[in-house]
Amino acid sequence: MRLASWNINGLRARLDYLLLWLKDRQPDVVGLQELKMTEERFPRAELEAVGYHAVVHGQKAWNGVAILAREEPEVTQVGLPGQEEMGARLITATLAGLSFTTVYVPNGKSIDHDDFGRKLAWLDALREHLERTNESGRPAVICGDFNICPAPIDSWNDDALYGRIFHTDEERARISDLLGLGFHDVFREHHPDEQRFSWWDYRAGAFPRNQGLRIDFLLATDSLVPRVRSAEIDRDFRKKKEDLTPSDHAPVMIDLD
Repeated sequence: MRLASWNINGLRARLDYLLLWLKDRQPDVVGLQELKMTEERFPRAELEAVGYHAVVHGQKAWNGVAILAREEPEVTQVGLPGQEEMGARLITATLAGLSFTTVYVPNGKSIDHDDFGRKLAWLDALREHLERTNESGRPAVICGDFNICPAPIDSWNDDALYGRIFHTDEERARISDLLGLGFHDVFREHHPDEQRFSWWDYRAGAFPRNQGLRIDFLLATDSLVPRVRSAEIDRDFRKKKEDLTPSDHAPVMIDLD
């Protein structure tokens, strides 16, 4: 079974690119972030035509998350309790014998901006929500764009960027808190020493120069970790395909036995 996460950066602009990726990579479950559309405008028919059911928590022009799956998901949570004013950023469904959550963590803008405190509060609320809802021993995955580099290896230049947004001790402590609930950063456990990224700015030639950040993760509970065969960042689908423009994020994927 292949599980994936992808910040699509505007589904209206990226639908044909997404369909191409689905056909090529054949994932079984996908968490999407940054849809930038309401549920009413979500392209269900096009996705059903290629074999995917969808559950959606949308928002006009901003945010928005969805889960695509080959079997019909059963929604168990829409939105992060207590954080509704931050927009459509979380959805959870049960499928394939596991709980699957996708999140789009607030960006935070800069450490001097009010949104930085809101980002930390959102992450605290996420931890509290998972503490309340995660059943011990139940297989679960939480994936998405976390807008945090967990460690220096996850940034192209942590020496220069340490202390700035995505690179602060406060943000890194929140990721550690999530892992402390029994989740594992699957990519990092399979590639402990590899510096690979999932996001590159569109500007200044960041992608060809590989000046990126690893901010997109699939976090899995203890019972799933022995089943993981591989964990990859699909860098090839950060490249332009034919006349289709990619997201600034690459998909991340894990394969389970």
